Amino acid sequence: MGERETVSLCKAYEDLFLIGAAVNRYTLHSEKQLIQKHFNSLTAENEMKFEQIQPREGQFNFDYADELIHVSEQFGHKLRGHTLVWHNQTSDWVFEAPDGKELNRELLLERMRRHISTLLTRYQGKFFSWDVVNEAISDQKGEFLRPSPWLEVIGEDFIDHAFHYAHEADPDALLFYNDYNESDPEKRDKIYQLVQSMLKRDVPIHGVGLQAHWNLYEPSLDHIKQAIEKYASLDLQLQITEMDVSMFRFDDHRTDLLKPTEEMLEKQAERYEQMFKLFVEYKQHISSVTFWGVSDAYTWLSDFPVRGRKNWPLLFDTNHQVKPAYWRVLDQISSVKG
Repeated sequence: MGERETVSLCKAYEDLFLIGAAVNRYTLHSEKQLIQKHFNSLTAENEMKFEQIQPREGQFNFDYADELIHVSEQFGHKLRGHTLVWHNQTSDWVFEAPDGKELNRELLLERMRRHISTLLTRYQGKFFSWDVVNEAISDQKGEFLRPSPWLEVIGEDFIDHAFHYAHEADPDALLFYNDYNESDPEKRDKIYQLVQSMLKRDVPIHGVGLQAHWNLYEPSLDHIKQAIEKYASLDLQLQITEMDVSMFRFDDHRTDLLKPTEEMLEKQAERYEQMFKLFVEYKQHISSVTFWGVSDAYTWLSDFPVRGRKNWPLLFDTNHQVKPAYWRVLDQISSVKG
């Protein structure tokens, strides 16, 4: 198997959907060869989130976004924007009223509008899609929207406003609602309910982002398939936005492994094979598959949720070499074309 030629993943899949990767200010350079060869879409991992872009009111930091655009133009990559409105990684000042007054709906809406308008107007036409609202659905049973200052101060229509502001700033960009645990049946139904209600209100939403932070055991293939079919029934684009396959269940806190076992690597390869088989099956609905990282050399899952533990969730290892999962993903497109 090691003698096979490693071919470009994005070229292999170019007739089906984009193959993307999340990058940061370090991996944009340290993973440059992999990025150039295997991916044709890039997403900023953290550097375009609210607290990074506008750490203080009216003070925008565009350095990394400009660098990302420069690299994308150099290599011919498309760009996904991540993310505009989120309960997390938002600057504290956003939810603080001036002069000790109580923060009101009008002020917070204006701050949201100004942030979205500034960002999307500056980069109009540079990002083909945006995660407009991120993770607004609650994971708790019996609770629809996640408690957050956006919800508490503005109300449930904060989501609608975010999409309207984004569409006004860049009418050609594809706008996505993005969430994790998207294949869990209860949360899946709540995401579907939210997006369906937005469509009924003529909110300019074009797609659903399935984060796909999955692991060797969960979610089940049936749940993933049911989620894809349910979201696809809305007649919107689907994008796999933050994919990785952790070696550990979320509640597994073991710290004894210094490298993945052969058994784990084989199980991961099987999971990637099964998942990409599904993506190929539903290629008419899926326009992009983005990995949340480039290689195991850097992944957000190292240290999360267990501090001090290394994880190996991607297709390339810590030395940028292909893993068994890479070949299984490649074989799915071979079966389609062959």
